Amino acid sequence: MRAAMMMIGLGALAGVAGANVADFDAEVEGFKGSSFTSGGITFFDLNTHAGMNVDGSSFVPGEYGTDLIVERALPLAADFPGQVSSPNVLGWGNAFVPGDNLTINIFSDVAMTTGSVENFVSLDMFYYENGPWGGIELHLDAMLNGSVVGSDGFTIADGGGRDNITSATLTIDGVMFDELRLYATLSDGTFTAMTGVLDNVTITPAPSGVALLGLGGLAMTRRRR
Repeated sequence: MRAAMMMIGLGALAGVAGANVADFDAEVEGFKGSSFTSGGITFFDLNTHAGMNVDGSSFVPGEYGTDLIVERALPLAADFPGQVSSPNVLGWGNAFVPGDNLTINIFSDVAMTTGSVENFVSLDMFYYENGPWGGIELHLDAMLNGSVVGSDGFTIADGGGRDNITSATLTIDGVMFDELRLYATLSDGTFTAMTGVLDNVTITPAPSGVALLGLGGLAMTRRRR
């Protein structure tokens, strides 16, 4: 029993050690191309959808840019102390502001993966609410072999008046997935575009201790027989 419990503890520690964390703070600011890996997480397939803007005009795939961008975001970190891991965040689009300030660009969708089957994701989104953005829905879907197996999301506040920057954390836990899709829609499901940047993306595999716990329990049951 002691040996089995030791294996369980080592397995749980291995699961924690396998976490992939992208806070972008060790990256050099600038354009990173259409596929970019940080902290073991690859970000790709930016702005692949056609859709409708909130003003009724349409956009085509790639119109808002296909480059991922690391932005120094010191003013954002000052506005959200303890939430933004200073100094960098992940943005996207056709332009950025060199230096300590940043541009919060428009996007419609982006994908991410570690290349492995995972069990947990958490990410922080900093975006504009109210103004023209109110009512847009942001979705985070966990995919396994191309099928949706879990999701999280929210509807952007629509309080009228001028827009303002706010934040939200999206989390999916307890399902196996091999890819994540982050995307914006109107209330009827039509793809649309919104503003935002990402930080603190954490993706974790299923703890190997879970499997070891099952095996250890089975072994102890057999001994009791």
